[in-house]
Amino acid sequence: MLIAEKIEVGEDMAYTIYIVLTKTGTLLSKAIGMYTGKEMNHASVAFDEGLFEMYSFGRRQLNNPLSGGFLREDAELGLFEAADCVIYRCKVSHYQYLEMMKIVQYMYWNRERYKYNFIGLFGVMVQKEVRRERAYFCSQFVAMLLKAGGLKVYQNPALMTPHCIAQLPYLEEVFAGKLANYLHAVREPAILYG
Repeated sequence: MLIAEKIEVGEDMAYTIYIVLTKTGTLLSKAIGMYTGKEMNHASVAFDEGLFEMYSFGRRQLNNPLSGGFLREDAELGLFEAADCVIYRCKVSHYQYLEMMKIVQYMYWNRERYKYNFIGLFGVMVQKEVRRERAYFCSQFVAMLLKAGGLKVYQNPALMTPHCIAQLPYLEEVFAGKLANYLHAVREPAILYG
Protein backbone atom coordinates (compact mmCIF):
# COMPACT_ATOMS: atom_id res chain seq x y z
CA MET A 1 0.00 0.00 0.00
CA LEU A 2 2.88 2.40 0.66
CA ILE A 3 3.61 4.19 -2.61
CA ALA A 4 6.57 5.87 -0.86
CA GLU A 5 8.59 2.66 -1.37
CA LYS A 6 9.16 3.81 -4.99
CA ILE A 7 10.68 7.18 -4.08
CA GLU A 8 14.47 7.27 -4.18
CA VAL A 9 16.60 9.36 -1.83
CA GLY A 10 17.56 12.62 -3.51
CA GLU A 11 14.34 13.01 -5.49
CA ASP A 12 12.80 16.45 -4.79
CA MET A 13 14.08 16.57 -1.21
CA ALA A 14 12.53 19.79 0.05
CA TYR A 15 11.59 18.66 3.57
CA THR A 16 13.67 17.71 6.59
CA ILE A 17 13.16 15.32 9.46
CA TYR A 18 15.52 14.92 12.39
CA ILE A 19 16.78 11.74 13.99
CA VAL A 20 17.76 12.34 17.61
CA LEU A 21 19.94 9.83 19.43
CA THR A 22 20.32 10.38 23.16
CA LYS A 23 22.07 9.07 26.23
CA THR A 24 19.57 9.53 29.03
CA GLY A 25 21.40 7.71 31.82
CA THR A 26 18.49 5.47 32.84
CA LEU A 27 19.13 1.93 34.03
CA LEU A 28 17.74 0.57 30.76
CA SER A 29 19.92 2.96 28.76
CA LYS A 30 22.99 1.90 30.76
CA ALA A 31 22.16 -1.79 30.30
CA ILE A 32 21.75 -1.33 26.56
CA GLY A 33 25.01 0.64 26.48
CA MET A 34 26.84 -2.15 28.29
CA TYR A 35 25.59 -4.63 25.70
CA THR A 36 26.15 -2.49 22.59
CA GLY A 37 29.26 -0.64 23.72
CA LYS A 38 27.69 2.55 22.34
CA GLU A 39 26.84 5.76 24.19
CA MET A 40 23.63 6.79 22.45
CA ASN A 41 20.91 4.30 23.31
CA HIS A 42 17.62 6.06 22.64
CA ALA A 43 16.29 7.08 19.22
CA SER A 44 13.57 9.59 18.37
CA VAL A 45 12.26 11.25 15.24
CA ALA A 46 11.37 14.94 15.01
CA PHE A 47 9.55 16.83 12.29
CA ASP A 48 11.06 20.23 13.07
CA GLU A 49 14.50 21.66 13.81
CA GLY A 50 13.47 22.84 17.29
CA LEU A 51 12.37 19.30 18.25
CA PHE A 52 8.91 20.46 19.30
CA GLU A 53 7.38 17.56 17.31
CA MET A 54 9.57 14.69 18.60
CA TYR A 55 8.24 11.14 18.92
CA SER A 56 9.45 7.75 20.05
CA PHE A 57 8.75 4.76 22.23
CA GLY A 58 9.86 5.16 25.81
CA ARG A 59 8.59 5.50 29.34
CA ARG A 60 5.28 7.24 29.84
CA GLN A 61 5.93 7.89 33.53
CA LEU A 62 9.30 9.27 34.57
CA ASN A 63 9.66 7.07 37.66
CA ASN A 64 8.28 3.87 36.11
CA PRO A 65 10.51 2.24 33.47
CA LEU A 66 7.87 -0.42 32.81
CA SER A 67 5.26 2.13 31.72
CA GLY A 68 6.52 2.20 28.15
CA GLY A 69 4.67 3.11 25.00
CA PHE A 70 4.37 5.61 22.17
CA LEU A 71 4.76 9.23 23.15
CA ARG A 72 5.43 12.75 22.05
CA GLU A 73 8.64 13.64 23.85
CA ASP A 74 9.43 16.97 25.46
CA ALA A 75 13.10 17.58 24.67
CA GLU A 76 13.45 19.98 27.62
CA LEU A 77 12.03 17.89 30.45
CA GLY A 78 12.49 14.68 32.37
CA LEU A 79 15.16 12.33 31.13
CA PHE A 80 16.26 14.78 28.44
CA GLU A 81 17.21 17.66 30.77
CA ALA A 82 20.83 16.52 31.13
CA ALA A 83 21.00 14.18 28.12
CA ASP A 84 23.86 13.98 25.67
CA CYS A 85 22.78 13.66 22.06
CA VAL A 86 23.70 13.35 18.43
CA ILE A 87 21.24 14.93 16.00
CA TYR A 88 21.00 14.04 12.33
CA ARG A 89 19.04 15.68 9.59
CA CYS A 90 17.46 13.74 6.76
CA LYS A 91 16.18 15.35 3.57
CA VAL A 92 12.95 13.80 2.32
CA SER A 93 10.37 14.54 -0.34
CA HIS A 94 7.07 16.19 0.43
CA TYR A 95 5.33 12.84 -0.05
CA GLN A 96 7.75 11.03 2.28
CA TYR A 97 7.33 13.72 4.93
CA LEU A 98 3.53 13.49 4.74
CA GLU A 99 3.58 9.68 4.78
CA MET A 100 5.73 9.57 7.92
CA MET A 101 3.73 12.34 9.59
CA LYS A 102 0.49 10.48 8.80
CA ILE A 103 1.79 7.33 10.49
CA VAL A 104 2.98 9.25 13.54
CA GLN A 105 -0.31 11.13 13.87
CA TYR A 106 -2.28 7.88 13.66
CA MET A 107 -0.06 6.30 16.31
CA TYR A 108 -0.33 9.36 18.53
CA TRP A 109 -4.13 9.45 18.30
CA ASN A 110 -4.14 5.75 19.23
CA ARG A 111 -1.17 5.90 21.61
CA GLU A 112 -2.89 3.97 24.41
CA ARG A 113 -3.00 0.94 22.11
CA TYR A 114 0.79 0.92 21.59
CA LYS A 115 3.24 -0.71 24.00
CA TYR A 116 7.00 -0.76 24.45
CA ASN A 117 8.56 -3.90 22.97
CA PHE A 118 10.77 -4.92 25.92
CA ILE A 119 10.94 -8.51 24.64
CA GLY A 120 12.10 -7.20 21.27
CA LEU A 121 15.27 -5.87 22.92
CA PHE A 122 16.24 -9.46 23.70
CA GLY A 123 15.54 -10.31 20.06
CA VAL A 124 18.18 -7.76 19.05
CA MET A 125 20.68 -9.52 21.32
CA VAL A 126 20.12 -12.88 19.61
CA GLN A 127 19.45 -11.33 16.17
CA LYS A 128 15.96 -12.80 15.96
CA GLU A 129 12.86 -10.67 15.44
CA VAL A 130 10.29 -10.79 18.22
CA ARG A 131 6.95 -9.74 16.72
CA ARG A 132 4.37 -8.13 18.93
CA GLU A 133 1.31 -6.37 17.65
CA ARG A 134 1.47 -2.59 18.15
CA ALA A 135 4.71 -2.83 20.15
CA TYR A 136 8.05 -1.22 19.31
CA PHE A 137 11.25 -0.21 21.02
CA CYS A 138 12.65 3.21 20.13
CA SER A 139 15.05 2.38 17.31
CA GLN A 140 12.66 -0.20 15.88
CA PHE A 141 10.03 2.54 15.63
CA VAL A 142 12.41 5.03 13.99
CA ALA A 143 13.65 2.42 11.48
CA MET A 144 10.08 1.32 10.71
CA LEU A 145 9.08 4.94 10.10
CA LEU A 146 12.03 5.59 7.78
CA LYS A 147 11.24 2.41 5.86
CA ALA A 148 7.52 3.26 5.64
CA GLY A 149 8.56 6.64 4.27
CA GLY A 150 10.43 4.93 1.46
CA LEU A 151 13.98 5.22 2.81
CA LYS A 152 16.31 2.21 2.85
CA VAL A 153 17.14 0.86 6.30
CA TYR A 154 19.27 -2.09 5.05
CA GLN A 155 18.06 -4.55 7.69
CA ASN A 156 14.98 -5.59 9.62
CA PRO A 157 13.81 -2.62 11.76
CA ALA A 158 13.19 -5.06 14.63
CA LEU A 159 16.94 -5.72 14.80
CA MET A 160 18.19 -2.15 14.51
CA THR A 161 19.87 -0.28 17.32
CA PRO A 162 20.36 3.50 17.55
CA HIS A 163 23.93 2.90 16.34
CA CYS A 164 22.61 1.10 13.23
CA ILE A 165 20.40 4.09 12.49
CA ALA A 166 23.37 6.46 12.86
CA GLN A 167 25.16 4.51 10.11
CA LEU A 168 22.46 5.18 7.49
CA PRO A 169 24.22 7.00 4.63
CA TYR A 170 21.52 9.59 4.01
CA LEU A 171 21.69 11.01 7.55
CA GLU A 172 23.79 14.13 8.06
CA GLU A 173 25.08 14.86 11.56
CA VAL A 174 24.24 18.42 12.57
CA PHE A 175 25.01 18.42 16.31
CA ALA A 176 26.73 16.38 19.02
CA GLY A 177 26.73 17.44 22.67
CA LYS A 178 24.25 18.39 25.36
CA LEU A 179 20.66 18.39 24.13
CA ALA A 180 19.99 21.52 26.22
CA ASN A 181 22.75 23.36 24.33
CA TYR A 182 21.25 22.41 20.98
CA LEU A 183 17.80 23.55 22.06
CA HIS A 184 19.17 26.85 23.35
CA ALA A 185 21.00 27.50 20.07
CA VAL A 186 18.06 26.56 17.84
CA ARG A 187 15.05 27.72 19.83
CA GLU A 188 16.37 31.04 21.16
CA PRO A 189 16.89 32.69 17.74
CA ALA A 190 13.47 31.47 16.62
CA ILE A 191 11.88 33.08 19.66
CA LEU A 192 13.83 36.32 19.21
CA TYR A 193 13.43 36.68 15.45
CA GLY A 194 10.66 34.19 14.62
